[in-house]
Amino acid sequence: MDLLSKYGSQLLEAFWTTIQLTVLSAIGSLILGTILAAMRVSPIPVARAIGTAYVTVFRNTPLTLIIIFCLFGLSQTLQINLAPQSSPTFLVDNNFRLAVLGLTVYTAAFVCESLRAGINTVHLGQSEAGRSLGLTFSQNLRFIVLPQAFRAVIAPLGSVLIALTKNSTIASVIGVAEASLLMKTMIENEAAIFVIGGIFALGFVILTLPTGLLFGWLSKRFEVAR
Repeated sequence: MDLLSKYGSQLLEAFWTTIQLTVLSAIGSLILGTILAAMRVSPIPVARAIGTAYVTVFRNTPLTLIIIFCLFGLSQTLQINLAPQSSPTFLVDNNFRLAVLGLTVYTAAFVCESLRAGINTVHLGQSEAGRSLGLTFSQNLRFIVLPQAFRAVIAPLGSVLIALTKNSTIASVIGVAEASLLMKTMIENEAAIFVIGGIFALGFVILTLPTGLLFGWLSKRFEVAR
């Protein structure tokens, strides 16, 4: 109880930062992952090659390396910043947005593969029926294939988003004040490693358990009848 009273407000702020990282990265990765999945099933060879290369590279690159590259490669070397340098909170805002960028481009590769698996479950005859009605590839994908693909992969997407929540702890390597950075600080300052570990483990269970339950319910609710 002493730890909670001493670090209560900091715990709330740290987990709020973790939630923000997760939500923003989830939105970005779902958008980018959908575009990549469309490229991977595209009839254009160049688009398929780019989508395949992206997934291959980012699925096999450590997330820590991607996050560090966003800071030292994009921001410090190439001077590509995501916050105005004149802002008094430039470092905090820029590092947070770079972490969101890194988490997004990494997670998008896994979203892409989940969606591609869902696209493969859609019967070929449905795409052919769409083409016979005069739909273009993009219209066929948007109106016929993707809605069914999303229904088929709700549970796998839930697993990807749960993994994203836990992967958000990597943002601490560039100084983003999320939960794992506060845990490190508390362990260094307090002689209660098991209690602190238990607090943060419980915190992440509270964050991820509702996501798992929600996506499990959605998966059953929108399950495609076979």
